[in-house]
Amino acid sequence: MRPLMAILLAAPLLTGCLAGKFMCNYALKPTPHGVDDIERTRHKADSLCPGVIAWYDNLHNAGVFKDTTIIGEGGFKIHAVYAPAKNPSKAEGTAVVVHGYTDNHLVFLYLVKMYRDEFNYNVMVPDLQYHGYSEGRAAGMGWLDRLDVERWAALANDLWHNDFMVVHGVSMGAATTMMMSGDELPAYVKAFVEDCGYSSVWDQFAHNLKDSFHLPPFPILNSASIVCKNRYGWGFKEASSVKQLAKCERPMLFIHGDADDFVPFSHLQKNYDAKIHGYKEMWVGKGAVHANSYAKHPEEYTEHVRAFLDKVKRM
Repeated sequence: MRPLMAILLAAPLLTGCLAGKFMCNYALKPTPHGVDDIERTRHKADSLCPGVIAWYDNLHNAGVFKDTTIIGEGGFKIHAVYAPAKNPSKAEGTAVVVHGYTDNHLVFLYLVKMYRDEFNYNVMVPDLQYHGYSEGRAAGMGWLDRLDVERWAALANDLWHNDFMVVHGVSMGAATTMMMSGDELPAYVKAFVEDCGYSSVWDQFAHNLKDSFHLPPFPILNSASIVCKNRYGWGFKEASSVKQLAKCERPMLFIHGDADDFVPFSHLQKNYDAKIHGYKEMWVGKGAVHANSYAKHPEEYTEHVRAFLDKVKRM
């Protein structure tokens, strides 16, 4: 009986371990992604803001937008595009715009255009590791990505020497932004805008397991986190927006669509409450699904961001 009992007890754990390994691969190595998916993301960018790809292509072909690469976390070559403000001599600041999961520097060009043409900001727009033209072993879900975005912020400061910088991320980019906000940062990083970011990688993957596969977190998520730690050096619970937000003292605007069922709307309040130091604001995109608050309410979105940044400048 004892050998049989041992087998019966071990079987669920073994199954959980195998499922955890599968989930780690499934979640952190999505396909299609990166360079192979550029054309889809060009169409996606235009669907979020019609005409924005033609705007970008014209400026890129004219040499206004330039490509650059640096060496990022883990020694991988990472890519970004950047451009000066529409009126460079009167630039109001610098914006680092951070894309989401399976996206790249093209997808949220509506934000790039907003900052450059409407707010007259310089813009730095990176591809996170394993996305776009950047190298990388797997998606970093914001945790290691925050360290790369800090490198891009430093490069942007070297280019423009502007003492007002905002980091604005959407979805995984928003999680990257929140995770970055708890680090020790240079004084020129003045503000953050997060749009529909998750409270932690653990919380997000637990939701995905339940929503897509009707499975509880244990033991699959525990196993997948261990696999991730062994392979990539970080675990799902340490990759936490709320833990980093608790250390953030600089102003932040929190945005989330109330019809978002991919990163649940409940994450907005959890993130907002986690920031206990410094100024904060919240804006809800009524009826907006995931990463769609701008597309649903472009004028309102723009004015909320503009008003927030103007307020931060007066502080």
